[in-house]
Amino acid sequence: MSVRVAAFYGFTAMAALPELQAELRALADAGNVRGTILLAEEGVNGTISGPTAGVQAVVARLRQLPGLSGLEAKFSEAPDQAFHRLKVRIKREIVTMGCPTVKPAEQVGTYVPPQQWDALIRDPDTLVVDTRNAYEVAVGSFAGAIDPGTESFREFPAWVERELRPLVEQRQPKAIAMFCTGGIRCEKSTAYLLQQGFTNVHHLQGGILRYLEEMPEADSSWQGECFVFDQRVSVNHHLEPGSYSLCHACGLPLSPAERQHPAYRQGVSCPHCIDRFSDADRARFAERQRQMQLARERGQQHIGAQVAAAQAVAEAGG
Repeated sequence: MSVRVAAFYGFTAMAALPELQAELRALADAGNVRGTILLAEEGVNGTISGPTAGVQAVVARLRQLPGLSGLEAKFSEAPDQAFHRLKVRIKREIVTMGCPTVKPAEQVGTYVPPQQWDALIRDPDTLVVDTRNAYEVAVGSFAGAIDPGTESFREFPAWVERELRPLVEQRQPKAIAMFCTGGIRCEKSTAYLLQQGFTNVHHLQGGILRYLEEMPEADSSWQGECFVFDQRVSVNHHLEPGSYSLCHACGLPLSPAERQHPAYRQGVSCPHCIDRFSDADRARFAERQRQMQLARERGQQHIGAQVAAAQAVAEAGG
């Protein structure tokens, strides 16, 4: 039986976070909902999965909070639970940029709905920027988008000053178009650019997930699959589980071709990390993989199978 997956975020001033944390944890537990919900004074960010009624109850409660009545959630289906546990955490930021003066609740770039996105990014006078991490971009992106090559969202402001500002001064684009998985990172990115004096800044409303949901594949500018921070690892254009898996040694996504690489050993190594760990590390990983296999044979879920990247949902929200 499939489960419902919901990805959501909203920027709004929030208070009484410990009380809300306890309430959401109890509500999710009662509905058999798992995943991660991040709370901060700037808003909420999360991805959860479970029975439809339980997931809808959590989203409905969030929409009752001041400033979140219009909270958008991207819904999709998964064949099994997308997460192994529930985490409701209080953080300094719901997506970590490390720039506390950036206030998306007060100022962001121009929202572009999926139906108008392709026309914008196909314009040669538009500079298209993927605000996600390099390993996400490698799974799929929009044709012609710039990959900043970042390993975490914290690196984005430095990249803007080092690379983007000189590029904008050189090319003088009519527009800057930014996108991410669910909208949260590009929304915060546009707020940062506007604060730093950039103009004509746009971002994809609802992120890649909303675009894939609403745009026919035949008319789409999207290439590849979309990385997601849950057990599915990636989704295709129909928001169905994709072809990627994770390396449980380094946590990076692996394509079918990469799983055929000589460096790949399930749970032990992959082309990305073959030179990164010691023999002792790989021996430990091999034992963990053996325990996971034994657990599967007993019909149990071994904790080692948890998707490490799901812990980084602050980067996911999108």
